[in-house]
Amino acid sequence: MSFQTKAAIASFGGKLLKLTHHASTTNCEMALNLYLPPQATSVTTIKIPVLFWLSGLTCTGDNCAEKGFFQHRASEKGIAVVYPDTRGLNIQGEDDSYDFGTGAGFYVDATKEPWTKGYRMYSYITEELPKALFSSFEQLDSNRMSISGHSMGGHGALTLFLKNQGKYKSVSAFAPIANPINCQWVQKAFKGYFGEDQQQLWKEHDATELIKKWKGPLDILIDIGTEDDFLKQGQLLPENFAEAAKESGNDKNLTIRYQPDYDHSYYTIASFADDHVNHAAKHLFAYNSRKL
Repeated sequence: MSFQTKAAIASFGGKLLKLTHHASTTNCEMALNLYLPPQATSVTTIKIPVLFWLSGLTCTGDNCAEKGFFQHRASEKGIAVVYPDTRGLNIQGEDDSYDFGTGAGFYVDATKEPWTKGYRMYSYITEELPKALFSSFEQLDSNRMSISGHSMGGHGALTLFLKNQGKYKSVSAFAPIANPINCQWVQKAFKGYFGEDQQQLWKEHDATELIKKWKGPLDILIDIGTEDDFLKQGQLLPENFAEAAKESGNDKNLTIRYQPDYDHSYYTIASFADDHVNHAAKHLFAYNSRKL
């Protein structure tokens, strides 16, 4: 599957590529950003590990690429960063609200009509997109992937990691929706994508439910601002995730940092982006051409 390069932008010594391609899982053209660090071109014999970033509600692949500053530390560590699309498919009703449909796929594969026609972001992120990237960009290392995300994307990062043990080397999140079956946002989405009577399917896409079943080592970094309105409204529910991790014996390396005065915005992400790239690098054993 070939990509079309719409732009190549210099960033922290590397290149931020704005790409498009047709995806069969979503049944439409998808746009994404791919950051290639300077090591991707200067060190031809070493493959570059990849960090996938999953965006939140209403965001696209441009938001974090332009405001999150992941490229800064990624350029130093020698890590490629993928910022996927979150767009819709021109299905009637998909633009009726901000929290369902366009930009709100919640990284699941819909099983309810008409959303099955293209709302399959789980398969797109876990299978089709990486396969396409690794076949088109030989400098990327398919054996070293990590994942991170924000809000809805934080939910996506946690669930994709927990549902696919061994696929990703690490996971981290900013302000994730950590217990979606008890979150008003996601209850609406899960009803639409799965059906109200599919409670077991809901649980299969809930990080708090999934961590109860996890077996093996686990190292998770989560940052949440204390002034995050969605935290105050009870939409994120990190306390439920922490309790489930503790009850299942999976809390030893679970780090949830409540950052004083920070909110839900990209100001928070930019402030702690280096820490999340460092967390990924620790597990990716990324090539590093500098002493940090």
